[in-house]
Amino acid sequence: MQAYQDMVFSTAARLLGNEAQAEDTAQEVFLKAYQNFAQLQASSAAGGWLKTVTTNLALNHLNRHRRRWRLFSELRVSENDAPAEFDVPVPDLLLAGIADAQQQQLLEQALQALPDHQRVPLVLYHFSEMPYADIAQQLNISLSKVKVDILRGRQKLAIALSTLRGES
Repeated sequence: MQAYQDMVFSTAARLLGNEAQAEDTAQEVFLKAYQNFAQLQASSAAGGWLKTVTTNLALNHLNRHRRRWRLFSELRVSENDAPAEFDVPVPDLLLAGIADAQQQQLLEQALQALPDHQRVPLVLYHFSEMPYADIAQQLNISLSKVKVDILRGRQKLAIALSTLRGES
């Protein structure tokens, strides 16, 4: 299980945007793993199981603290409305020429600066490779809201990365 501790923590931290909450979630994940140790011990899918449990626990935590999201959930965009495109550089281009460890640190900082309603769908889409429809179902929001939140999250992420890169 030690081989998976970084993956579990980083998944929780990206979704929750808070290291203390991520530590609590990681601890809970490994308690569940301990309870299911007999099945996981011989399983080649232990990593996937841990990532799924981590994602679900982090999302459950966010759902319990969803009061902040009410305003955004009520601002529904119709399915036919296309989100506006903005001329924002792609984060990959913003991080060119920076060492991998520093890129990771800048990305984590920028992700933590995003509001939950943008960070969570963005992380689920890009890091967990979850389709838009699954994200909408998991978060109990409309498909168009997922798309808008991911687009706006990318825009804020690009701006945050360019700002952070300017500081380093």
